[in-house]
Amino acid sequence: MSDLDLPQVRGQLLKGESLAPFTWFRVGGPADALFLPADADDLAQFLAALPNDVPLLPIGVGSNLIVRDGGVPGVVIRLAGRAFAQIEPLGDARIRAGAGALDSMVAKGAAKAGIAGLEFYVGVPGTIGGALTMNAGCYGRETTDVLIEATALNRKGERVTLSHADFGFTYRHNALTEELIFLDATFQGTPDEPEAITARMAEITAKREGSQPIREKTGGSTFKNPLAPDGTKLSAWKLNDEAGMRGYRRGGAQVSEKHANFLINTGDATAADIEGLGEDVRAAVKAKHGIELEWEIKRIGRP
Repeated sequence: MSDLDLPQVRGQLLKGESLAPFTWFRVGGPADALFLPADADDLAQFLAALPNDVPLLPIGVGSNLIVRDGGVPGVVIRLAGRAFAQIEPLGDARIRAGAGALDSMVAKGAAKAGIAGLEFYVGVPGTIGGALTMNAGCYGRETTDVLIEATALNRKGERVTLSHADFGFTYRHNALTEELIFLDATFQGTPDEPEAITARMAEITAKREGSQPIREKTGGSTFKNPLAPDGTKLSAWKLNDEAGMRGYRRGGAQVSEKHANFLINTGDATAADIEGLGEDVRAAVKAKHGIELEWEIKRIGRP
């Protein structure tokens, strides 16, 4: 991709930049171009001038992402820095957060403002942009339960406002079809004492640290919890465990001994090791239970 292909920007536009440092797994090849916009206006102007045939992919902090070893075609956009991470209480137990804000920081910001209902975000890795993309949640609560509306830029660089209904949320999925890059979201909570909210968040954090390998190079829950033929929701970790996959290895990748729905880079894994390990798990669960696990982690780029 030549310099002539891409518009001028105020932020950083890096050619052939390795994406491995931008993911929690710490694996993956380079992006043709990585754009770190200075602010929303910089991003809007870039999108307006970008040729339609250039592939475009927004990423957050890469907490739920495998970037394949061959890298990613086109432009990868990462919303980094203060301009995209603002967290602002609005009154009436509402709070607005930038798409680049960490979910955990939004939970803490809400707690400080006496806004209950967003405690679950302290247990969700990643950013608000990612939460909007996949209806992120944990411990019985999801983004759909608290979202009022969001703003985004479309491929032309135009700002659009999206109501909760526009998202069409289902489990770990939204129904938006247009290429959109989220800028911020507004959430509705309920009033409560900051101390009580903080105590509930501490319980979630302790539960997560006790059951998940969060100190490892991992990517969060690997597979969605599937439904049994009778409609009962099953636990992916339990299916993986019963299929004998806890601790299973492929190259430098391993199924966590602590939580069988987490994959780990033990130090020298490639993206192919991690994705291949995931496919090994899927095959074992299919053979044992006849159930086809769906990836929750997003896999992008060239093999």
